[in-house]
Amino acid sequence: MKNKCSLKVNGKNITVEVSDTTTLLEVLRDHLGLTGTKEGCGKGECGACTVLLNGKAVNSCIVFAHQVEGQEVITIEGLNEDPKSKHIQEAFIDEGAVQCGFCTPGMVVSSKALLIKKKKPSKEDIREGLSGNLCRCTGYTKIINAVEEAARRIEDEDV
Repeated sequence: MKNKCSLKVNGKNITVEVSDTTTLLEVLRDHLGLTGTKEGCGKGECGACTVLLNGKAVNSCIVFAHQVEGQEVITIEGLNEDPKSKHIQEAFIDEGAVQCGFCTPGMVVSSKALLIKKKKPSKEDIREGLSGNLCRCTGYTKIINAVEEAARRIEDEDV
């Protein structure tokens, strides 16, 4: 049985028909064509599918669409509309934190969630903030450096 589900995605109100088992990830990728959000493990363990749900990072592969009725979702595509988020994306590029790119959207979205909560995160804060995101290419040093650099750039812009 299908039910209508209305939510706000990247600033736009949308309504889709979903089953009880349709995930938020399926709505984003299959119904809305927002393929920047990746499906990795499908079990909420790798963070490739991370989106912001009311400003908090969640794994969209383990959230049912009907659970987000009336709520606001921001995907990696939606961050393009936020001027401060460009600092995160540019810092990832400048610091060499983009490897194969598969985990990058989830890392950037998790970084955004962290920087919403904490404007000057320590390395430990960053490690904790990104702890649900796995990168299979290399270590996390460049990713952590990128988040620190993004925080500096956002702070400089705010001054």
